[in-house]
Amino acid sequence: MQESSARSRLAGALRHPVALWTAPALIYLVVRQVGLFALQLVVEYQNKANGKTDTAVDNLTSWDGDWFLGIAAGGYNGVPAPPFDAFGRRTAETPLAFFPGYPALVRWVEGLPGVDVVGAAFAVSLISGLFCAYGLFVLGRVVRDGSVPAGLILVTLFAASPMAVVLSMTYSEATFCAFAAWSLVGVVQKRWVLAGVCCAAAGLVRPTAAALVAAVGLAALVAVVADRRDWRAWVGGAVAPLGLLGYLGWVALRTGELTGWFGVQQRGWGSKFDGGAATWEFALGHLGNPRSVLETGTVWLLVLAVVLVFYAVQRRLEWPLVVYAIGVLVMDLGSNGLMNSKARLLLPAFTLLVPLALVLARRRLSTVLTVLGVATLFSAWFGAYSLAVWQYAI
Repeated sequence: MQESSARSRLAGALRHPVALWTAPALIYLVVRQVGLFALQLVVEYQNKANGKTDTAVDNLTSWDGDWFLGIAAGGYNGVPAPPFDAFGRRTAETPLAFFPGYPALVRWVEGLPGVDVVGAAFAVSLISGLFCAYGLFVLGRVVRDGSVPAGLILVTLFAASPMAVVLSMTYSEATFCAFAAWSLVGVVQKRWVLAGVCCAAAGLVRPTAAALVAAVGLAALVAVVADRRDWRAWVGGAVAPLGLLGYLGWVALRTGELTGWFGVQQRGWGSKFDGGAATWEFALGHLGNPRSVLETGTVWLLVLAVVLVFYAVQRRLEWPLVVYAIGVLVMDLGSNGLMNSKARLLLPAFTLLVPLALVLARRRLSTVLTVLGVATLFSAWFGAYSLAVWQYAI
């Protein structure tokens, strides 16, 4: 009886438009704030234990964050040293490994009065995260069997993903996920221009856009085959790859190699597509002889992602969302790059969370709150450990 009453009061509150459209932002901000609070606690503990003077901001701007801040401040030709690549080297081409969309937005925000580059980067990540939250909220409502509760739960699950800490860093994940979420909303709702434009924008932010281009392009092709007069599908499909191809083409011109960006990645970070051989070896090694929490956790997160793909198919999730998730997973598993980054690179595969959100939306409110609470706490701990305790790049 109390459960039914609580659900009724919650449903009543969400009927008001202001409450309904404020909820995704509030949920996202609260969950991410829990993660930042945990990071602050762990940083303070580490400082006392090891005699350090690190701050949470130092951690949130580390690793790739240094590259993005450098590019935002000085462009590709003006990045100060450090940072260096994975081998401790640095050439004129090294910064080209990082896509321009996020640092360009940071530079625009930095141009506002009284804003420095670090503050601008945090602002872009925060605003991007909020845009992503609303995109996921809409996606959770418009998918097959979707609902308002499913949308809100999807926002929570995303904000409480194991490596969601990067959404609060000077990294490009939040911006990419925002464009990807709205692009997929466009696909599901057959708003092809929205899908194509957001996909093109995502292509300027991260190479993961290749998975999005595949999903949007195939969906648009199916729509065109069904109705050749659907000019919006033609436009959406044609526009979708422009951002990704545009940047890869620009790097090719800069380096004088047709596969210039891939060469930069391999020379600077030893990263190339090997079909998953390195990932398989990494997984077997750490399952047979666990050596660290982060690396063992990464292996299990990769296993969970594969399981969720099959679950998404079994639950009949819209096929473009499955194609996108498989694309992200193939790019992650198939690369022999830094193994420590693989958990982070799973973050854009948020469509795998949709079936979980749909299932939870039909459960008791107490069950939903327990699951989401545990996920939030685990995410806060895992993110804090990854940044403040783990000594290597993520």
